Amino acid sequence: MSSARSCAQLLLGHRSWLFNATKSQWNQQQLSSSWVLARHYADKGSGGDADKEPSLMEKLWGMSSRSAKEKDAKEKAPADKGDKGAGEGAGDGSSTSPAAGDGALVVSGPERKHHKVFVVELGRKPLFPGIYTPVMVTKNERLIKEIMETKKQGGHPYVGAFLRKPLEPPKPGAAGKEAAGGAAADAASSSGAAGKDTAAGAGGRTLSRRNRANAKQGNGGSGGKEAAGGGDGGGDPASHLYEVGTFAQVHTILAGDTADSAQLLLLGHRRIRRQATISGDPLRVHVEHLRDESYTNDDILKATSMELVNTMRDLLHLNPLYGEQFRTLLSLTGSIDLQDMSRLVDAAASLTSADDATLQGVLETLSVPDRARAVLLLLKKEVELCKLQADIREQVEGKIMKEQRRMLLMEQLRSIKKELGLEKDDKSALVQRFNERWEPKKAGAPEEVARVVGDELDKLAGLEPVSPEFNVTRTYLEWLTSLPWGVSSPESFDLGHARAVLDAEHYGLQDVKDRILEFIAVSALRGSAQGKILCLVGPPGVGKTSIGRSIANTLKRAYYRFSVGGLYDVAEIKGHRRTYVGAMPGKMVQCLKHTQTANPLVLIDEIDKLGRGHAGDPASALLELLDPEQNAGFMDHYLDVPVDLSKVLFVCTANVLDTIPGPLLDRMEVIRLSGYTSDEKVAIARTYLEPQAARDAGVPEGAARLSDGALSALINEYCREAGVRNLRKQLEKVYRKVARKLVEGGQVEGLAAGTTATPAPAAGSGDAATPTATDSAAKDGEGVDTRTAAGMHDVAGAGSSKAPGSEGEGKGDSPKVRYTGEPLVIEAAALKEYLGQAPFAPDRFYDSTPPGVVLGLAWTAMGGATLYIEAARVVDGEARGALTTTGQLGDVFRESASIAHTYARTFLGERDPHNKFFSTSALHLHVPQGATPKDGPSAGITMTTALLSLALGRPVAPDTAMTGEVTLTGRLLPIGGVKEKLLAARRAGVKQVIFPAANKPDFDELTDDLKQGVTPHFCATYDEVFKLALEYCGPIEPKPAPAPKADAAAPAQQKA
Repeated sequence: MSSARSCAQLLLGHRSWLFNATKSQWNQQQLSSSWVLARHYADKGSGGDADKEPSLMEKLWGMSSRSAKEKDAKEKAPADKGDKGAGEGAGDGSSTSPAAGDGALVVSGPERKHHKVFVVELGRKPLFPGIYTPVMVTKNERLIKEIMETKKQGGHPYVGAFLRKPLEPPKPGAAGKEAAGGAAADAASSSGAAGKDTAAGAGGRTLSRRNRANAKQGNGGSGGKEAAGGGDGGGDPASHLYEVGTFAQVHTILAGDTADSAQLLLLGHRRIRRQATISGDPLRVHVEHLRDESYTNDDILKATSMELVNTMRDLLHLNPLYGEQFRTLLSLTGSIDLQDMSRLVDAAASLTSADDATLQGVLETLSVPDRARAVLLLLKKEVELCKLQADIREQVEGKIMKEQRRMLLMEQLRSIKKELGLEKDDKSALVQRFNERWEPKKAGAPEEVARVVGDELDKLAGLEPVSPEFNVTRTYLEWLTSLPWGVSSPESFDLGHARAVLDAEHYGLQDVKDRILEFIAVSALRGSAQGKILCLVGPPGVGKTSIGRSIANTLKRAYYRFSVGGLYDVAEIKGHRRTYVGAMPGKMVQCLKHTQTANPLVLIDEIDKLGRGHAGDPASALLELLDPEQNAGFMDHYLDVPVDLSKVLFVCTANVLDTIPGPLLDRMEVIRLSGYTSDEKVAIARTYLEPQAARDAGVPEGAARLSDGALSALINEYCREAGVRNLRKQLEKVYRKVARKLVEGGQVEGLAAGTTATPAPAAGSGDAATPTATDSAAKDGEGVDTRTAAGMHDVAGAGSSKAPGSEGEGKGDSPKVRYTGEPLVIEAAALKEYLGQAPFAPDRFYDSTPPGVVLGLAWTAMGGATLYIEAARVVDGEARGALTTTGQLGDVFRESASIAHTYARTFLGERDPHNKFFSTSALHLHVPQGATPKDGPSAGITMTTALLSLALGRPVAPDTAMTGEVTLTGRLLPIGGVKEKLLAARRAGVKQVIFPAANKPDFDELTDDLKQGVTPHFCATYDEVFKLALEYCGPIEPKPAPAPKADAAAPAQQKA
């Protein structure tokens, strides 16, 4: 409100200014006439006699008989240093002062009187003579008080308006870093007020008071001209201003919101040059008044003047904003004399939008012809900019008009078609489309679903398209009418076809294939493959996901997969409520819409990694989905109608069963997939993975291969996990490097245009070289088939149509190449060059185990593994009979260690009562590889054997490994993972394996190739284990009883 009141007062004051200016001009004209008349009579009365005493008129007007040269020197002499700057400009400028020398009275004009003025800083665009401009002064209370005092005395204050120099980035080591930083801060503080200034020709300006006491920046030589006592110390406070400014009159001043702010209306009079700084707060300088250089008004200058006027007229015609600006200028100044070339050029310059530096250059130009040519060039640029702006405006308006015309015609066409019955509106067309989609499915849909769809269609027909409920109903009908109600795809229960598909896509896994064929046979007899939920459990990379796809292929069912690993929101399974924004159905409804059949095969991946969060328990939601007794009427929260999922065949995958909730696991039929043996991995690599890796890398057939030794070393030293996913990755890495070698060797024909052989990189560069075209081709081939992308080996043999790369071989349009050199055979010794150092150390780091060390077998999520258990006696241990365990053991593992320690003491006490090893020794039991967590009860007999081996000082039988849980009475309990542990034993070169007797049926189910080379021993009690592990060389004789110590009391008694 205060700023609006100030602007109103400023506008109301314009009328009084215009009146006062007109009155002042009239008074000055009358006074000038009087001066001319007085001078005329004075010249006439003197008669040119130099010796005659001056008359009274001559004394009054300073017309003494001195020479013109002396008179000019007196006029140009600097004013007295006691002048008061802005305060001494009161009145109309006709005050007199005594002349030096003879005491005559002479005229004291502004050039003679105002040599010391206060400074008003301009933030943008200089002020030109004859131009009005408003200025906002902030944070300069002293300057405002000086101007106010002069105004109260009835005078017209005068100030010097100087443009602020642009800020320059500080230079390293420059002395003016501090001053530049202060100028930048002041410029930022005054930028907010600059937008408030509106007046003719100059735009807004802002003045802010600076503290220049510590300024370091110099002023290019003006420091020597400073008046005595006028500076502020070491630097010039006015150095941030241009030297040439404008001598301006303060016509009015309006107080601001605070005492240190005000609005000034300035009128420029003439150009001035800053010579020296007098004071810093407020800033006051010593100036020199400048006048235009004399010039001849010749034809060229007249033509320039006419061209200036014509250009200004064109500019005002092209842009209405310049017209408003020019009219405001005329309203303030009254008129512009077109015969006064200087004022005309200055007025034209104030209309331009040139940058501050250019306009400052115009202000500093004292030659009127040069100034006119420079301003004419600026006006021409403005005209061209206005023309360009007009062209852009015409283009935009034309485009808008074209679009509007098209929209109008389309609306008219739509109205005409609607009247003729040729077209319906959007809502009618939408309802018709839903009806057409629903009619074929209406017969197979449940009665409740048909009723809901009919109600929603009627509801949609009665809603307006702009209603929010319209879009909700539309989306709901989209889902309801797109589901396959009563639509099922035909199934195939051909066992021969199923066996062929499984054998073509998987190697080995005979027990899994037999179980799948049994499932298909039962389904053939029942006529439908429903009622069972299969759960494939096994370590990563063994082919669980690809087996699910193979089952879909054998049954010729649609395949849909989604993962529930980390799923914590029940809405992902059962959908969101329709009241939520962005609500969607659950995964099963999305599956039915995607497959367009009511009997797809749905693979639920990673079911053992379900999460649980604030949004509910997804495992509980899966109970309804997977239960054959409940999913016939599955209720999705979004659809809110029963959906029949009884025909869907669910297959789940998991790595472990421990994390699957019991009620959910109870509804599944578990099929275990153990890891592959080394022989199976070699066969899978030769048959499927190596040819596929060569095709993906673009290596021509027969150009390279891995030797049998290299492939075995690759499997045993680099890919020891249960699955083959990592094996596939390593083969791809090998063949990418092979592809690079082939291209660098220059023996490949048919390369793409622009491909040239490059020299091999220096040794040690490794994989840092730039990838070749074959690398990108290999990347394009990856992920084409979801089975191979998952790292499975479900790939058909070479030439088979089921090869995973066959679908995408022509995807990249790779050229047909041919290798003309010798085949590259990769030996085992070269694997380090291709793959780096082998990550796996040998399983057995004891050639022959010392007493207290036993090799055990363990099951992990990656398959089977071997682990050593070491027992040692603590020398000089204080806690005799105590047992310490290390190796990051779990709770169950530590409990098994305690049981083993207790039973070992009992067993040794029965076998050798005189052996006091356990009661007199502190023991330490450790399982190496302490960074790996270990848990489980199956190491009971292993730890018992290690403790007894240490107590008896006898090593365990060589090439022997064992696994089994032991009780406090010496009974052996069955364990799990027989196949995985047997694979780990074979990989470690173990010849004898000790199992609990209860695991013999599990061992008998294994194939003969797995049992080959290993002698199993099945024991029911630990006595049998002891005989196999420690009495392999014969029975251990107990220690003899220690000799009785002599009775020392008898001699003492005899002596007494």
